[in-house]
Amino acid sequence: MKALIVNCSPVRNGATAEIARIISESLSKRHEVKSICIDDFAFAFCKGCRTCHNTAKCVQNDDVGKIIDCYEWADIIVSVSPSYWADIPGQFKAFIDRCTPWCNTHEPHAALSAGKKGYVAALRTGSSMRECLRIFETIEHFYGHMEIECCGRLGLSSIEYKDDVEGRKAEILQFCDSI
Repeated sequence: MKALIVNCSPVRNGATAEIARIISESLSKRHEVKSICIDDFAFAFCKGCRTCHNTAKCVQNDDVGKIIDCYEWADIIVSVSPSYWADIPGQFKAFIDRCTPWCNTHEPHAALSAGKKGYVAALRTGSSMRECLRIFETIEHFYGHMEIECCGRLGLSSIEYKDDVEGRKAEILQFCDSI
């Protein structure tokens, strides 16, 4: 199987990237793995024109299609997201907004291949899991409209820096064993 690991943070070398790296390394023992960072792509905000509701295509021509190609390639998608003000980072939210052409809420719509499995790993700096729950809800809502089956989640609180991840590695690897 093919697994896509998505670093939903614009930071390529922080705690989120470290968790994504551990997940990629673990899953690569059983799956073909591709890792991407949302900040590796250039795309604009949704214009709200709703043209895609009639055409199943966006009027903008940028890197959203490249990200969708990665989603299409994968059988398993693992989104790794930090909390930015109690939700996903704006860059990832902008990507989700641009996925309206593939969203199952209107016809016609484009679609990913059936049978994709989605997982979420969420992290936050504070000790409460509440923000992680909100991240799960946001990404799982997105998965639902993209017809990606929600299959598992990992919440990690009290992680601010990359060095904080090492002490939580066993939890991360246990999550990987469930994928």
